[in-house]
Amino acid sequence: MSQYFVIHPDNPQLRLIRQAAEIVRKGGVIALPTDSCYALGCHLDDKDAVTRLRRIRQIDEKHHLTLLCRDLSDLSTYAQVDNRQYRLLKATTPGPYTFILQATREVPKKLSHPSRKTIGLRVPQNTIAQAFLAELGQPLLGATLHLPGDEVPMTSGWEIRERLEHEVDLVIDGEACGFEPSTVVDLTTDVPVLIRAGRGSLEAFGISEVVGLD
Repeated sequence: MSQYFVIHPDNPQLRLIRQAAEIVRKGGVIALPTDSCYALGCHLDDKDAVTRLRRIRQIDEKHHLTLLCRDLSDLSTYAQVDNRQYRLLKATTPGPYTFILQATREVPKKLSHPSRKTIGLRVPQNTIAQAFLAELGQPLLGATLHLPGDEVPMTSGWEIRERLEHEVDLVIDGEACGFEPSTVVDLTTDVPVLIRAGRGSLEAFGISEVVGLD
């Protein structure tokens, strides 16, 4: 049965944040709030945890997982970014965006897209997520908590616990999140390409319509 932490959305309890980070370090899969909707997360170097996360979401290796980062300081370690891409990232982070970028060799092969060698990267603007990432000291590997068959993602911690109490190791209840997932933008081409429309303005990318779906 999963643990259940109720964490204040504006003033996260450091004791609980530390316990949550330790659960991830020991191979746990957790559910946590972001600035769009709840996400599943695990340690990026833990093969078994990654397998569990994919099983819960019922997604294969062709589905991009996302590195949730505290800021852009880890960018060069995990993604290849030119000046144009960096300017866009700096202008829109932190925020409800996931960016598809070319992965570096530091990204384990199992985590990048098998044919394109790309990775998703996100800097969430959520106080709990930011506190957790600061305590963890490295990016968290994550995916939107949108289960197969559901029309929309779950929006409350208690609902997630009821559905996934035997699947995840911890649910962080940080009050209700929204229904909209992050907006996914592919920055690996000459011009930004919208992969999934979600929360967040497209103005900075010069995109005015949906050209693809996740």
